[in-house]
Amino acid sequence: MNETLPISIARKGANVLKYLRPVFGAVILIFIIYRLIQTLLIQEIFGPETWTRLVIAGMIIGSVYALIAIGYTLVYGILFMINFAHGEVMMLGAYTCFFVFEALKNIKVGADHSLAFSNAYPVISIIIAFILGMSVSALTGFLLEKVAYRPLRQAPRLVPLISAIGASIFLQNAAQLLFSPQLRDVANPQILARGSGWKFLINGSSVTIPYTGVFTFLLSLILLVSLYLIVQKTKFGRAMRAVALDKKTASLMGIDVDKTISLTFLISGALAGAAGVMWGLHNSMVYYFTGFVPGIKAFTAAVLGGIGNLPGAMLGGLFLGIIESVGPAALGIDFQLKDVIAFLLLIVVLTFRPSGLLGEVLAKEKV
Repeated sequence: MNETLPISIARKGANVLKYLRPVFGAVILIFIIYRLIQTLLIQEIFGPETWTRLVIAGMIIGSVYALIAIGYTLVYGILFMINFAHGEVMMLGAYTCFFVFEALKNIKVGADHSLAFSNAYPVISIIIAFILGMSVSALTGFLLEKVAYRPLRQAPRLVPLISAIGASIFLQNAAQLLFSPQLRDVANPQILARGSGWKFLINGSSVTIPYTGVFTFLLSLILLVSLYLIVQKTKFGRAMRAVALDKKTASLMGIDVDKTISLTFLISGALAGAAGVMWGLHNSMVYYFTGFVPGIKAFTAAVLGGIGNLPGAMLGGLFLGIIESVGPAALGIDFQLKDVIAFLLLIVVLTFRPSGLLGEVLAKEKV
């Protein structure tokens, strides 16, 4: 009787949760519908121009989340671990962007040597920033795998997770010591000056689509689609999928498992570096804690879309960006609570659909 008592209690608890879950969902749904009716139909606090601005801002930040989330998904798919230092890898890309533009700003060109290189040759300057930012972050990701994760590959799953958290804290503090805790303002080339963009009128109010936002959104989509094609269509992509499915069998088939994993970290780091450069160009402010919140948000996006699912990470990033931008206005709450909405959304998805919007993509041996 004593041995069966814990099992009986567990079954009763599971039955209670089974009935509480739809009640919890119904309460949340009723609250959201009530707030939407109050905000959109009764009070009409915001006009269409405000909603347009919020959607544009959400799509821009969502594309950055998607780019970072892809890195989480790649590593999770191949090693079945969450690289919680990924946000700090992105932060180093943002710092590289800042230092590149500072250096190019101080190089004077022209007949009277009065024009900054970054403004005289903006396209070349932006390309240099992306090459160096992606290279620094890719190298960081590669070294993280070599030092912090590879020695623990056969350890229990909790051990690499703790190592990833430790690596995250180490990179934050290293950046603080090397670059100081001071906020840095990225000096954009004039063609991507913040605040400038295409303007149009809605209800007599001016709405701006920023150049930096369009650049960030389009480049993010190009990188995301390119990565998806690499994974699906190339020899390296097939090697990645084979290693994710079964490392031992992949090794017997002639695939260098260690090399494939290292290249995966290189690619995920490069994408995080690109996201860091875009963050610096669009949001301006860079400091040692820059990557932490976007990194956690991107992890949330990866879970929302379905961890291990590349299209899911893309969709999850865009969805999360729009929800956290539009959500506070739609629910009639303070805009400072946008992070609360983002993480509450994560809780709801994990409660009602743990596999994410598009479902997880995991190897059979891991399920």
